[in-house]
Amino acid sequence: MSRPLAFSIAGTKLVVMLVVLALLAVLVVPGQAAAQAASQRIVTIRDAETENLIRRLSHPLFRTAGVDPGLVRTTLIQNRAINAFVSTGNRLFIHTGLIQQAGSVREVIGVLAHETGHIAGGHLARLPDEMRAAMLRSVAAMLLGGAAAAATGRADAVMAGVLGGQAAAMGEFYAFTRSQEQAADQAGVTYLDRLGWSARGLEQLLEKLLDQELLAVGRQDPYFRTHPLSRDRLEFAREHIARSRFSDAPLPAGFEEEFAMVRAKLDAFIDPPSSTWRRYPPGNNARPARYARAIAQFRSGRIAEAVVLIDELIAESPRSPWLHELKGQILFEGHRPAEALAPYDMASRLAPDEAMIRLSHARVLIELGQPAQLRQALEELEATLRTERESAFVWRQVAIAQGRLGNMPLADLALAEEALLQGDARTARMLARRAEAALPAGPQRLRAQDLRNAAEVENTSQRGR
Repeated sequence: MSRPLAFSIAGTKLVVMLVVLALLAVLVVPGQAAAQAASQRIVTIRDAETENLIRRLSHPLFRTAGVDPGLVRTTLIQNRAINAFVSTGNRLFIHTGLIQQAGSVREVIGVLAHETGHIAGGHLARLPDEMRAAMLRSVAAMLLGGAAAAATGRADAVMAGVLGGQAAAMGEFYAFTRSQEQAADQAGVTYLDRLGWSARGLEQLLEKLLDQELLAVGRQDPYFRTHPLSRDRLEFAREHIARSRFSDAPLPAGFEEEFAMVRAKLDAFIDPPSSTWRRYPPGNNARPARYARAIAQFRSGRIAEAVVLIDELIAESPRSPWLHELKGQILFEGHRPAEALAPYDMASRLAPDEAMIRLSHARVLIELGQPAQLRQALEELEATLRTERESAFVWRQVAIAQGRLGNMPLADLALAEEALLQGDARTARMLARRAEAALPAGPQRLRAQDLRNAAEVENTSQRGR
């Protein structure tokens, strides 16, 4: 009996590892993007117009759900697949494919309402506990199998117990995730009703996902895999729409038009110009089509033609900060910074709260390099830092502007901020010390001391790892 028992114990260790790996691979559904990040580079998009649209759609939902919009961090990921998901810390991730492939703004609103349901319901906070419980149930089954093997001398009892226990644990976990999806749907349509917005977009998206059921896993959109779909969910959406008095209510003015412009912009910047010409041919004179063609001209190196198209759009909508911003970008990246200054200045005036516009304006001012322009650039960068203090790139621009003005201690201070954000504690400590030694008493010297202390703590923790 000693050999079978020894075999069972050794086999048990192997099975434990296999069970843990299987559960981590299968059960961590909402964190699937993290697994993808390990195998491919994740590209995030920063665009003032797109971010403004997402805020316009999501913030009313957050407030209706009792969630402070300021506590939700939204990240746009460049990926053609339809997907959106939340993670711990109230992080909302949206694939550009959700906007590019949506038939209307209603579908995007339906997804955002659903994700708001997850955030307000605290679903992610309960997920780790459910995962641990599922893992414990599976391991318990494995241990029972080991006991059976010890009693009977049959190693196949281990595998039978493990497979049965793992299947049961996974079944319970999927039941938990399905219940979360249904709860998020129920919360989402409640928020939409409170706002007087239609839930038809959620129904349309769920109908699209039904076509995914028969596809191989590798060809399914991530949204299907991370949001378990059941026909009950679709039936619930249809029943709600049948009884809701808001199902045919119009959305707030401008939503559909803004969405169409953003979708065209993403198409034109992400896809090759040849695809843009096919999707938005010259015969299509709608504003989104002309917007996309202007970007395609720009990306093809035809700056003059792009400016002509943008100027036509600006003449129709002179108060659009996004059109002025794009004209500035075309001219700046077309090596015409002096001409880019006026459109960026106008965009900054029209949208003073848009950090990305003010950052771009600052870059043009730095490029032109006159002292008055450098001082104005620092004003723009200070406004940018109100929401982008964790951007190493912004601190680099501050350092460049301060350095060109001859303010080397302040340049060192900004570079110390950049280095610490990039995890370079040694450089951050050196720059902070140098800034501290040169700065007069006041808030900036205190900040240098804070950075030096933070860098020392960071460096100590790195040595201890």
